[in-house]
Amino acid sequence: MGRCISVGTLLIAGAMAAGEMTGVAAPPQFQIAETDVGLPSVDVELVIAVDVSYSMDTDELTVQREGYARAIISKEFLQALKTGPNNRIAFTYFEWSASSDQRIIVPWRMIEGPESADAVAIEIMERPTRRGSRTSIFGAINFAMLLFEETPYRGQRRVIDVSGDGPNNDGVPVTGARDAALEKGITINGLPIMVKQPSYSTMDIDDVDLYYEDCVIGGQGAFMVVIKDREKFKEAIRTKLVLEVAGLTPRSERSFRSLGRSHASPV
Repeated sequence: MGRCISVGTLLIAGAMAAGEMTGVAAPPQFQIAETDVGLPSVDVELVIAVDVSYSMDTDELTVQREGYARAIISKEFLQALKTGPNNRIAFTYFEWSASSDQRIIVPWRMIEGPESADAVAIEIMERPTRRGSRTSIFGAINFAMLLFEETPYRGQRRVIDVSGDGPNNDGVPVTGARDAALEKGITINGLPIMVKQPSYSTMDIDDVDLYYEDCVIGGQGAFMVVIKDREKFKEAIRTKLVLEVAGLTPRSERSFRSLGRSHASPV
């Protein structure tokens, strides 16, 4: 419980080293509500929640934006679109920092091929990058759940993709929002960013990947992709989006951590 609440507590020793994907498996599907009947069907409703707190430097913010824009127009992503029964997804992208600071960069859009993918990529890149104070993963997850309530699409799965380079340090413990999302059948995947040495004058921690595993990700088929090399930032983003769109879960004990369980609130 302590590591999910106290951001100054060091996590257990060890970190997941980078490696290759060794296999994939399809997770169970999100349960469609009766009230969603009649909405356009998509294979997944995907919310991208991107950390823009001051712990992220300006180069990282630029590379992060470019990573998502390029991933969406990549041949791998476009091929993944074809693997689902509907051959299309619903996509929205927002940036977050403090508990009251979330800004939508791309509202809900349907991506169903190269033309719509290009349009979304342009939307991602045309807004100027920014930075905000504090880090509230709790606020980001809560905001993402509100976006699902407003979606004009009906997805077979609902996924929140949370990226960040530090622990929740603003607002209440993140596990409350995580557990609320899991109760709704939402999967939360993680993109922990570990390309810089922690600064112990701030609220950084050593093992952001372990923090994300214990406190952030969860739900059916949840997984995370850890970024430890700045040069592989864009590749990691593309890999993660392809897996999420295709509904696949990596099986590698070294490069990814896949959790087929739902987290329970720590006691």
